[in-house]
Amino acid sequence: MDREPGLSVRLKLTLSYAGFLMIAGVLLLAAVWVFLLRYVPNRATLISRDDNATHSVFPVRSALLDVFAPRAAAVLAFLLLFGLVGGWVLAGRMLAPLTRITHATRTAANGSLSHRIRLPGRKDEFRELADAFDAMLVRLEAHVAEQRRFAANASHELRTPLAVSKALLDMARADPAHDTGEVIDRLHTVNTRAIGLVEALLLLSRADQRSFTREPVDLSLLAEEAAETLLPLAEKRGVTLETSGGITPTTGSQALLLQLTTNLVHNAIVHNLPVQGTVWVHTGVRPEAVVLTVENTGERLTPQLVSTLTEPFRRGTERIHADQAGVGLGLAIVKTITQAHDGTLTLAPRPAGGIRVTVELPTSPESP
Repeated sequence: MDREPGLSVRLKLTLSYAGFLMIAGVLLLAAVWVFLLRYVPNRATLISRDDNATHSVFPVRSALLDVFAPRAAAVLAFLLLFGLVGGWVLAGRMLAPLTRITHATRTAANGSLSHRIRLPGRKDEFRELADAFDAMLVRLEAHVAEQRRFAANASHELRTPLAVSKALLDMARADPAHDTGEVIDRLHTVNTRAIGLVEALLLLSRADQRSFTREPVDLSLLAEEAAETLLPLAEKRGVTLETSGGITPTTGSQALLLQLTTNLVHNAIVHNLPVQGTVWVHTGVRPEAVVLTVENTGERLTPQLVSTLTEPFRRGTERIHADQAGVGLGLAIVKTITQAHDGTLTLAPRPAGGIRVTVELPTSPESP
């Protein structure tokens, strides 16, 4: 924002200090003058002690005023000078932390998010502001780094199907006698994967911007719907799918929460044991929260690997089957949808193998 030039805060504080000191000095001198008037008569009579005693009357108050006024003016001038100099020094010392904060703000505005204020000293208003600004820079730097990684990964993921499509088209152009049906099938597969990736990116952006209408939602019904939809996939892979739990009322986007539940159940089915795997889907209610828990059997996972699975395009390749590789955004979408609904997402490896995913969402205010 363009602003017209004005007085600096330091100069304003200096003038304020000097003005306050002048007012205090005037009041003090006025109080002294009023005090003197109480004990000094208006006029005084002087009697001589010689034989011819004479009387002379002269004004005492006016004489006192002639003596008092110049000295009072000198005191006020001193107070003004002292207030200006002292106020300028004090204002500079008080505003020194603000100068560091301003410098850090401009540095961050120029793109350097690694700079920190780290204001020393005991806690006060300026240090609280500096600490809050440092914390904001930490979160902003992490967010920007995450967005850069996401953009790089998304570019790489989108480039791969496009490069494959170009190679298939070049092959068909170079060999017109080649079986076009095979080329079309492979192009269909590649384009389907690219469309799925783009749709996942759009869904991720929509959830991250919270551009959805909130409405009452029963999470248990969404869990049953997702389980019913993915039951054929579970039967095809020999995975037993079990659902349990009662009514879990919350508020949010039914479409996004259904996508969240479907992603969790789908991942639990796909990343499972080769044969005789199991998936447990449970919904429940806790104080001021509803809970969706999805567990599955599978290979044993380390906590370090589990902590990275919500990052975009992290697939945990050791658990991926070629026919269900996905686009690497399943749990990233789950995390974003959970955060958009003011919930928490927890991932933990199961001791016997597999993973337990817990989603906690605020309960509906209309629920008993």
